[in-house]
Amino acid sequence: MPGLGSAALVVAFGLVAYAALAGGYAAYRGRRRLLESATNALFASFASVLLAALVLLAALARHDFSFAYVASHTSRELPLGYTLASFWSGQEGSLLLWLLVLTGIGSAAVALNRRLVRTVIPWTVPILGAIASFFALLLVFVASPFATQVAPADGAGMNPSLQNPYMLAHPPLLYLGYVGLTIPFAFAMGALASGRPDERWIIATRRWTLASWAFLGFAILLGAKWAYEEVGWGGWYAWDPVENAALMPWLVATAYLHSVMVQEKKNMLRVWNAVLVAGAFCLSLFGTFLTRSGVISSIHSFTQSSIGAWFLGFIAVVAAASTALIIYRLPLLRSRTRLESLVSREAAFLYNNLFLVAFALTVLWGVIYPLVSEAVRGVAVTVGAPYYDFFAVAFGLPLVLLMGIGPLVAWRRASARAVGRSLLWPAGTALAVGILLLLAGAGSSPAGLVGYTFAAFVLAAIALEFVRGTRARHALGGGSWPAAFTSLVGRNRRRYGGYVVHAAIVLLLVGAVGIGGFGTTREGKLTQGQSVQVGDYTLTYLGSEQRRAANSQELRARLAVSRGGEDLGTVLAGKNRYFAEQQTSNEVAIRSDWLRAEDLFVIADQFNPDGSVFVKVIVNPLVNLIWLAGLLFVAGALITLWPDAREQRRLARRFAEEGALARA
Repeated sequence: MPGLGSAALVVAFGLVAYAALAGGYAAYRGRRRLLESATNALFASFASVLLAALVLLAALARHDFSFAYVASHTSRELPLGYTLASFWSGQEGSLLLWLLVLTGIGSAAVALNRRLVRTVIPWTVPILGAIASFFALLLVFVASPFATQVAPADGAGMNPSLQNPYMLAHPPLLYLGYVGLTIPFAFAMGALASGRPDERWIIATRRWTLASWAFLGFAILLGAKWAYEEVGWGGWYAWDPVENAALMPWLVATAYLHSVMVQEKKNMLRVWNAVLVAGAFCLSLFGTFLTRSGVISSIHSFTQSSIGAWFLGFIAVVAAASTALIIYRLPLLRSRTRLESLVSREAAFLYNNLFLVAFALTVLWGVIYPLVSEAVRGVAVTVGAPYYDFFAVAFGLPLVLLMGIGPLVAWRRASARAVGRSLLWPAGTALAVGILLLLAGAGSSPAGLVGYTFAAFVLAAIALEFVRGTRARHALGGGSWPAAFTSLVGRNRRRYGGYVVHAAIVLLLVGAVGIGGFGTTREGKLTQGQSVQVGDYTLTYLGSEQRRAANSQELRARLAVSRGGEDLGTVLAGKNRYFAEQQTSNEVAIRSDWLRAEDLFVIADQFNPDGSVFVKVIVNPLVNLIWLAGLLFVAGALITLWPDAREQRRLARRFAEEGALARA
């Protein structure tokens, strides 16, 4: 079995290397049959990598500890779901997952756009092959998941922090986002290398980019949910370096998805879009580097290894090559169209881009500053949450405001009177909400007050756009109002799906401000029968209990919960002691009240020999809106991703016109 897995990876390495080298020669010399051969090699590499992945999964399921990877990341007592999930919990397995997803989606993207790749941008295949070659090289020569050893009686188990249901989905979704950004990068750089940097590569990769962006965004929220439940500190986002590593490419991809609409509508920002695509891909590589190199201390970084230098070298090569290619093709990328007015939708998109990229660069500096500090001064200075919080407010609030203003401003140029008329209702709604919040006593948190006022402005602007559009569709086609609404969304999926995503971001903002600015915390030592009061809740310590789980010993404090004299049952908070891993984890108790939109969050931090327990109790208001925002985000992403027949017909007409010109 180890030999079969290793052989499959060697074959895959040969196939992707052939796709890169032969495909590059074919693209350079115009050899169409050789390009087809390179394309078929890329397709075959997916089958070979899939075989290697199945070998590793079979070894995990069988607890074959002769595989060093299986012995290092599983144990006999580990439940089957977590045993299989250990495929991506370690360095070698996660690299194999990277290569599996890359060859899979790369093959699919090329197959679905085979005519485009063959006739217009043949450099796409060798670029995909070159990227895949790097990961295959690491797996064959540096970090093989099929290294063998004398099988021990049992394995070392899995890090307790990973033994959470959300971690079954979070890493694969994260990698779908990371790896998915390879597709727009490969097509964009292929278009530049082929000398055809028009909008066809954008149309061909739009849904791949949207899907990658959606996977990455949802993975970030799933990771936040994992941190909220598993880490045991009461928060949902700690600005951890690896959390930030996923946020940065998402921010840059968000900027690209906005600015690319300007290129399609007005043929502007072509250079900028090429830079954004390259930047998003480089940041996705950087995120993988941070997670798997162990170069920065993080609760998410579980390995120390020698692949860090390889990744840094590859990132440098990709950044240098893409920069050189963009500079080389500047004459083709430059557009004669210029921004006509600073008060226009194009300008709003440009402001949006500047804030998003500035925020991403600020986060990047916070992540790498400890490395720079250590290299220069010999001391690693960690950047704390206040740094990120400041810039999140400084860049985030203008971004939220632009989400409301942008859709209400006309293309090309807009008069002050027209803009004022469009903003009247949203601004009035925001003002009314701000006054009500002040009367309710929310003025103690100025940032929260401004955030909620801006949120009301954006939601009102989104509602206004839906109302106007539905009214127009109803006037044109008659019929029922629901039919007019459905027709409106169906004919403008990108636009109205984007509005749904904007609403999700607003919900996220409301929840984040609630948990950060209006939460209540109490902590103290309780003996049996003693109570603690926090907010409207009273918690009474009833004693502790122990029980045996599948692979751990559970110790729990039982606390009765009441609110206003009403009995709300009991909660259990405590610790797990894992046998194979010889580690202890905090297991918090969370009681969610969806009607009140708040969580009661209980941490049993210390159990004392005298039977007392030290507890920390937090009331987190509005935190559930963060998780609802995730569902709304997925809904908006699905609307934008839904196939559009008109778009496909436009692309087909473009090909037909070019074919007719070529024949003439």
